[in-house]
Amino acid sequence: MVDAATHEKSARYTLAKTRLEQVEIIWDLLILLIVLASGLLPRWWEWHASQFGGTVWASAAFLIVIGTALALPGLPLDWWGQFRLEERFGFNTTTQRTWWLDRIKGLVLMWLIGWPLLALLLKWVDWAGGAWWIYAWGTMIVFQIVMMALAPTLILPLFNKFSPLPQGALRDRLLALGEKTGFSAREILVMDGSKRSRHSNALFTGFGRFRKIVLFDTLIDQLGVAELEAVLAHEIGHYKRKHIPKLMVVSMLSTFLAFAAVAWLAEQRWFYEAFGFNSPHLAIAFLLFAVASNAVTFWAGPLMNVWSRKYEYEADAYARDAVGSPEPLQHALRKLTRDNLSNLTPHPLYSWFYYSHPTLLEREAALLSPRTSS
Repeated sequence: MVDAATHEKSARYTLAKTRLEQVEIIWDLLILLIVLASGLLPRWWEWHASQFGGTVWASAAFLIVIGTALALPGLPLDWWGQFRLEERFGFNTTTQRTWWLDRIKGLVLMWLIGWPLLALLLKWVDWAGGAWWIYAWGTMIVFQIVMMALAPTLILPLFNKFSPLPQGALRDRLLALGEKTGFSAREILVMDGSKRSRHSNALFTGFGRFRKIVLFDTLIDQLGVAELEAVLAHEIGHYKRKHIPKLMVVSMLSTFLAFAAVAWLAEQRWFYEAFGFNSPHLAIAFLLFAVASNAVTFWAGPLMNVWSRKYEYEADAYARDAVGSPEPLQHALRKLTRDNLSNLTPHPLYSWFYYSHPTLLEREAALLSPRTSS
């Protein structure tokens, strides 16, 4: 599938990324343990409350500030990954200015959107008493649905430029595929992914009348017309097999359980005392739950990945049937694997635990199997 030099380079890239991830995990854990064991959070909370009071706005601001502070130690490793590791393997195309602007924009959006949202969630205690978490959960679901509709128009353009796909054979072919499969979208857009990286992707954003097909410009450069049609058919397969609504339902249920857990922990004095806090407060419960929940959700990852891989197989089968042959998608997957230096031979246990997508060999075997059907 690839020559020896490319295979060797992909192995070096995989090892480099894995080592960086190991350093990031150890570093993040060290920072977290220092923050939790030093008593910094209780002292910071007491100072913040004495200076700004206990209003929902002040409490929400505390959560935003803590979240920002905990993210800051990871910036040097993020920077190194982009401008050293990705640069070394020929993927980085972003500039220092763009990289820093992305983080500043993200911080501004967190304050403009996250701060009022957190204040509203905290306010439900005053409005609904013990049932606050049910209303807070409903608020979060509505927020997520609204963001799905508005983000492609209002937020994503803050980071990338989206241009209509020019007239030509590719556009005609993709529109014909959409008509053939009953997948209508308002627009087919090209995103300037090359502004940041040579990695490539395709997706669709929004839903209903807000739905848009998005192709990275790097993807268009890497693949031929038939291969791009197969990639889009794969994305349409996710839509036609109702993978997105199913994932949304799981997300809603997970959010429901999370709010239920926060509501229960918020009433447990031992929970606060274990982290050095003297008095209970819902904002503290939110913070501690966010900090500690990864220890639980980490183990749910493999189950979600098994489910995700099942959906990828189904979308591949749909694409094969939609274009009438497995070859266009097979060739596309090979090119993307080669150009993105993906690991061709991960350990089976590692890929089972961590991979949300099947490996290339697994996808090809399923594509070429007559038993697999969309």
